[in-house]
This record gives sequence, C-alpha cells and structure tokens, in this order.
Amino acid sequence: MIQFQYERASTTKAAVSALANNANAKIIAGGTNLVDLMKRNVMAPTKLVDINALPLRNIKQQNGKVIIGALALNSQVADDKLILEKHPLLSKALNAGASAQIRNMATVGGNIMQRTRCSYFYDTALPCNKREPGSGCGALEGVNRMHGIFGTSEQCIAVHPSDMCVALVALDATVVVSGPKGERRIPFEDFHRLPGSQPEKDNTMQKDELIISVEIPDNAFSKNTHYFKVRDRASYAFALVSVAAALDMDGKTIKEARLAMGGVAHKPWRLKEAEKALAGRPANEETFRRAAEIAMQGAKAYKHNAFKLQLGSNVIVEALKNAAGIV
Repeated sequence: MIQFQYERASTTKAAVSALANNANAKIIAGGTNLVDLMKRNVMAPTKLVDINALPLRNIKQQNGKVIIGALALNSQVADDKLILEKHPLLSKALNAGASAQIRNMATVGGNIMQRTRCSYFYDTALPCNKREPGSGCGALEGVNRMHGIFGTSEQCIAVHPSDMCVALVALDATVVVSGPKGERRIPFEDFHRLPGSQPEKDNTMQKDELIISVEIPDNAFSKNTHYFKVRDRASYAFALVSVAAALDMDGKTIKEARLAMGGVAHKPWRLKEAEKALAGRPANEETFRRAAEIAMQGAKAYKHNAFKLQLGSNVIVEALKNAAGIV
C-alpha cells in the first residue's frame, strides 16, 4: 500500500475543501469497500478524508419525505422504526446485503458509492477499462457469469453490487450532495451511470462533492413490498439477480407499482415500462408474467450469463407474487 495522508474533517465545508484541494483524495467512513480496494492496489488515494465526525447520522421525517443522513449505518436504517413503518422495502433490501458485521460498519453514503465487484476490476493483472481506461474489458470474452444483461457497452459489462440502491431507485429517492458551489439534488435514477465509453465513471457526482443525505418521498408502498435476491449462497454474497417490488393495492387490483432490478446492470435498473403494465391490472400470475416479459425486453446475455434471461423473468414474477401476498 502506498503512503497516504489522513485528515479528519470536522465540518462538511472542510471535507469538501479537502476534496477540492486534492484530486486524488477520497472520503472514508466505514471503509468496508475502499480499504479492500486499497489493499489490492485497485485504488491508491494519496489522501483519506475521514467524515465520521460530521452530524450526518439522523433519520427523520420532514416535509413529506424521510431524510436519511449519509453516515447512518446500514443496520441502523434497516431497524429504524420510521423506515419499517414507511419504507419497509428499503429495510428488506438492506438486510439482504453483505453480512451483519459489515452492515454494522457500512454507511448509506458508502453503500451508494461502492464499486463493482467484477473480478477483472479487482485483479490488477487483468485488463479492465474501469480500473485502467483503454486496457480493455476482460469480462467480455472471459468469465462473465455475474455480469450485466442491460445497458452494457463494449467497454464494460460490470454490474453495480448494491441491494440498498435497488430499493432506493424503486422508491424514487433523491441523493443530496454538497460541493464548493453548495448543495444540489440528484434523482436516484440519474445518480449512477451506464458504462458507455467511460466506465471509469460510476456516477454523476463531481470529484469535489460529498453525499449529505438521501431523501425518500412519502408514498403508498408501505404494505405490499418484497425484495427477492437470488445468489450463490444464503448470506454474504452478491446478487445474480435481485428484484425490489412494491405495490399499491385496491383489493385485488394494482393501483400503482414500483419495480427495479439488481445484479443486471452498471446501475440499479428501474423497470418503468413494466410498472405501467401493472397499473390497473389484477394481481395475478398472468399480469406478473406479462410485466416480466416487458421488463426483460432489450436484455443481452454473454457467454456465461444467458441463464439470467430466464432467471430475471422468474424473479420478477416471484417478487410480485410475494409483494401481493398470493404465494
């Protein structure tokens, strides 16, 4: 590991200033992803800015939305009474992620900012355009079982690893960031990027910006929700495919739906056309299979992940059935 400077920021302004003054500085809070990347020499920041002293751990209801501080721990959010009451889908997604020990360290901001777990990204002996732009994508013709089926490019087929983020994009969350020019709000759907020709850019934040909080607007999705995650083992494994499903029901009829997938794209994958197909329809398997068919349109498989095409459809159906309470 290379030598690096360490600074403990006492204010948001100080943290932003430290980022602005050093292009190779990185924020550290729980460190559950960044430290691993430093150990493997995938990332080599010359300065770490510790933000754990900032007052960004609160979870509160304000002006028709729930506001979650960027330093709130994953376990704290998952067990919070306000989250369980208003946004149980988020709690379910958080509890599906990582392990209890990691959830006790990982922060909401860090979860959003975590990087892909693509093995080619992690192995510095292999080509990876995300780690080293222009070196090639080893996964394209390599072992790509865990890789994307939506929104991929010839430069990168990696997927975003978060479970929490799948729920947040389904719930129309907003990320609040602070930079030298003040605060700005980024719709969660626009926060993470598709790889395109610049897979090294994971999101739309500027290098001198810091996540302050996440806002989730009040909604009618507090009753019929489900997070379904298919993985290679029951715990501490990333999703092959996951689905966040939320339904606003009127009897047996779906008034409105929210649907998103994980493990399939470079960003949490919102399924808006499938949501439209569910609205006004009866909650039954026929409706759900039609929505799944729509959701999977445009999916493209690679040598080792063709199974995701059928798996994705099946997981959508099962998540919707569980959310509707008809299993």
